[in-house]
Amino acid sequence: MSLEPIDPETALELYLADRENELTEATLYSHKSRLGHFVRWCDDQEIDNLNNLTGRQLHKYRLWRREEGDLSIASEKTQMDTLRVFVRWLEQVDGVEQDLSTKVRSPSLSPEQNTRHVMLDTERAKKVLAYLEKYEYATFGHVTVALLWHTMMRVGAAHALDLDDYHPDEQYLEVCHRPETGTPIKNKEDGERLVALSEQICELLDDWIENKRPEVTDDNGREPLLASVQGRAHRTTLRGYCYRVTRPCAYGEECPHDRDPDECDATHRDAAFECPSSVSPHAIRRGSITHSLNSDMPENATSDRANVSKMVLEQHYDRRTKREKMEQRREYLDNL
Repeated sequence: MSLEPIDPETALELYLADRENELTEATLYSHKSRLGHFVRWCDDQEIDNLNNLTGRQLHKYRLWRREEGDLSIASEKTQMDTLRVFVRWLEQVDGVEQDLSTKVRSPSLSPEQNTRHVMLDTERAKKVLAYLEKYEYATFGHVTVALLWHTMMRVGAAHALDLDDYHPDEQYLEVCHRPETGTPIKNKEDGERLVALSEQICELLDDWIENKRPEVTDDNGREPLLASVQGRAHRTTLRGYCYRVTRPCAYGEECPHDRDPDECDATHRDAAFECPSSVSPHAIRRGSITHSLNSDMPENATSDRANVSKMVLEQHYDRRTKREKMEQRREYLDNL
């Protein structure tokens, strides 16, 4: 087989372009971020032609990434699994030796290790929302974060909402699966549901719609609830805002990582995810679910509202401690 020379940066650009139609925006964004570290490492190692990439170099990268990123085992596995997919793609375009992808090693995880624990806890969520309430009331970002926290929605469901899906008089949102016009949701028709809203969140939505929301339609002529001046806000835009606003320095807290904000790369708009304290929409969802369970919302009600099975709820979302669960059960002893 004759390999064709290709540099790491070009390879990543071609990979992302090739997979653009098969990956969601969120997944594409994640691949770009993870593989960006590999491109940076190649630059440090003066690797300018991936034809010469070896299994030993891939192992050195794994060790470097583990130390440089201070990664958990689960994060290391995610990073290396994505790299394996990338190397497998390179094999198909004659960029690396065949079967090199089999030499990309990643750790095996136990069920406990495979469960993500990152979440926006209740205390931090209150601080973020209080800051937005005071300084950015009814802005696009405020509405986005408040909506995600209040409803426990996935970012894809929030992205799919139209103005007509909001029913202010009855105080609820209607989540719909509309793949034919660009807004599929996870679980498809099984993910469709009505989500009750509090009076406070309705007031916020009313103020957003009346005073701040741009009068725009998307490419399919629909009126998105979460709109930017260009139309329906992309999911990457929603994700990016969540990362930015959950940095402690963004809501008036001192940096817990002893970084100088004037020198920290994570203060840049597109690099907020590099802040160790920033969180994704999914972490907001996980925190909101845990907050609801801690507030004695029944598991069945939480499961239905968040559109997640009780088994998945318990394994991946419920971050209550054993003691917290015990104390909640104690309240029912008088009824026995």
